[in-house]
Amino acid sequence: MDFSRKIQAVQLREQGKSYSEIRNIIDVSKSTLSNWLKDIELSREHKSRLNRLQATAYLGAKKRQLASLRHHEGIKEEAKKEAIRLSRAPFFIAGLMLYWAEGGKNMGSVQFSNSDPAMIKIMMHWFRKFCGIPENKFRISLFIHSLHAKADCQGFWQDVTAVSSKQFYKPYIKPTIFSNRKNKLYEGTCRIVIHNRDLLSKIIGWKNGIEKIFLHNIEYV
Repeated sequence: MDFSRKIQAVQLREQGKSYSEIRNIIDVSKSTLSNWLKDIELSREHKSRLNRLQATAYLGAKKRQLASLRHHEGIKEEAKKEAIRLSRAPFFIAGLMLYWAEGGKNMGSVQFSNSDPAMIKIMMHWFRKFCGIPENKFRISLFIHSLHAKADCQGFWQDVTAVSSKQFYKPYIKPTIFSNRKNKLYEGTCRIVIHNRDLLSKIIGWKNGIEKIFLHNIEYV
């Protein structure tokens, strides 16, 4: 089976096809294809064609990148304006400050981690109230030292977050050299994850708007 696919791959390469074009025809990994075709010499005409394809692909990728940047900058600018209205709500400010201090800013998704159950509960309510996150979009990760791992640890955080067990990732249990459990109430660290880059841009926009308001007011205190 592999031999016949290799013969077909070689024939396509000799016709000047790119690896991507060949993989669209033959179901084979990139590493295997590279190994099969590493000794194939291309004609000048075929090399020119592949160079043109690469240049076109690069320009397309840059165009998509710029469009994405414009899209997210637009979200941030709108959120900055919205922050003026929302700044009248104390709970909005409290949640935003917590995210500013503890939340992820460069992950491509919204992430907030803490070991304090009260803080996690507050942020879950904030995400629901101000971000309008549907219940099925929440994901929860748990990070626990082996010393503190308990059978009901996930159940504890389910009660805190009110999120279905199906939306929990497998807990990460970190080995430890210690043998005595010093804090019997410690339940590990809980991370709220929302895979929504638009929302991350919105939160950053809110933060930028509130930052501008606060810094402006500080100058007159």
